[in-house]
Amino acid sequence: MIKGTAATAAAVAATTAITTGAASAATSAYFQHGVASGDPLPGAVVLWTRVTPTATSLPGSGVGPSITVTWQVARDAAFTTIVASGNQSTSPARDHTVKVDATGLAAATTYYFRFSYSGVRSPVGRTRTAPAAGSSVENLRLGVVSCANLQAGWFSAYRHLAAREDLHAILHLGDYLYEYGPGQYGYGKDEVDIRPHSPAREMVTLADYRQRHAQYKQDADLATLHAKYAFITTWDDHEVTNDAWRDGAENHTPLVEGSWATRRASAQKAYDEWMPIRLSGTAALGDGTQIYRRLAFGQLAELSMLDLRTYRDRQVTGLLGVTSDPTGLLATGEVSDPARTITGRAQLDWLKGSLETGRAQWKLVGNPVMIAPVDLGALPNDLTDPVADITGILPRDGMPYNTDQWDGYTDDRRELISHIRDQGVRDTLFLTGDIHSGWAADVPHDPALYPVTGDSAAVEFVCTSVTSNNLKDITGAPSRSASIVVEEAIKANNLHIKYLNFDDHGFSVLDLTPARAQMDWFVIGDRADKATGIAWTASYETRAGENKVRPVAKPVNA
Repeated sequence: MIKGTAATAAAVAATTAITTGAASAATSAYFQHGVASGDPLPGAVVLWTRVTPTATSLPGSGVGPSITVTWQVARDAAFTTIVASGNQSTSPARDHTVKVDATGLAAATTYYFRFSYSGVRSPVGRTRTAPAAGSSVENLRLGVVSCANLQAGWFSAYRHLAAREDLHAILHLGDYLYEYGPGQYGYGKDEVDIRPHSPAREMVTLADYRQRHAQYKQDADLATLHAKYAFITTWDDHEVTNDAWRDGAENHTPLVEGSWATRRASAQKAYDEWMPIRLSGTAALGDGTQIYRRLAFGQLAELSMLDLRTYRDRQVTGLLGVTSDPTGLLATGEVSDPARTITGRAQLDWLKGSLETGRAQWKLVGNPVMIAPVDLGALPNDLTDPVADITGILPRDGMPYNTDQWDGYTDDRRELISHIRDQGVRDTLFLTGDIHSGWAADVPHDPALYPVTGDSAAVEFVCTSVTSNNLKDITGAPSRSASIVVEEAIKANNLHIKYLNFDDHGFSVLDLTPARAQMDWFVIGDRADKATGIAWTASYETRAGENKVRPVAKPVNA
């Protein structure tokens, strides 16, 4: 961008208007939850808002009139050139949310959008369509985030992402919100509520999920980011409840909380209402709950977003066991049982179709839980002893440390990695959230042979959490103390893992070119400080055709 030009001045003015308008959305009588966009296609993008038509028409209330809202899309923030518009009806049946698929747009183009009701206009949002199918694309840059727990801190990572002008979209890999009530899973070892959840209980009913989504949408930093960039999202477990699987969850007790099927359906309905996303291929509500989907960015990249909760079998008990087995012992044979799945058959076949040589160069996979294997067995005593003394989390014999990940469903992983190897697929990149820590890793064809052959099928970049507690927070240890020992122990026993940070919170930026894919990790200071700053901490890349990660000396925008 060239400073001082009229175009630059106009862009800065437009951005200022978007930021100011989104952050002050709560001052609008009708548009109290901001505006958002998502799932950009070459000629379309999903637009979203929520209207409060009367003082009693609060989220989850189920009351209020049926109304009609007008929407507009323009090429400029002043709306002198309107290119698409329409009307959308809404009512208590959809919690007065408005979600439309604005079509007929030009590819790779920045647009501005707004809504109006009863003579009042919403804040202005900005969005960008994807490049045309088959087009040559020089660059794609995505903000990457996951695990944003409002009770655990301020969303400063969102604020700093929104301050950037160089992104094409935001990739949110799950745990957009959390189910817990006040006093549960808050900030640090003592679980302090920086901001208590509303409603003041664990969310279980449809009204609960609607109210919680509404609370998150009113966060000024999240509202500003939504208004500035299109989101591409998937859900993990906390959008319903912790460690969810096909027929239940660790944090669901049927005798107390009722039917699992009803609870999940309520959570997914609220998600469909409140998120700028296409489920089952459309922006319409109630037509299905399929969230796994593909988005393409010309010839440069295709992004396959996964759903690793709806179809999976129940987790087996591991080191961080999630079943009720009182022994806490891992049934090691179960994690490799071909009858058990994390994806479901249909989704795994679909994903294998995404990972074929004839598709875009970079095969990106939006992957809610980690796929690279992590084995904690056979560690040297000089590593296991201090780790056991400090944290007590490492075993003295080999076992996966988290069977909620692909490590608990190794037959699905083996089939997928074998497909990549057998089809000669290159440039597969898994982008992962969930575990509140930063990782860069090769994904071996055979973990047992990797130390000798170094043979890698793909690479994986894992982003940190926005606010959710990590190892430092859980143990109460000072930053970069006990965690360093754990990180070195894991890397020593898993040579395919090249980078690991168990201490920090923040966001990542993924930058793609035809030559390489680079992930930059940025971390915030204290989550309890609303004004905390941001700092770059690490960068790793994988070069085209290599399927391996390597460190980089500086972030892409330095």
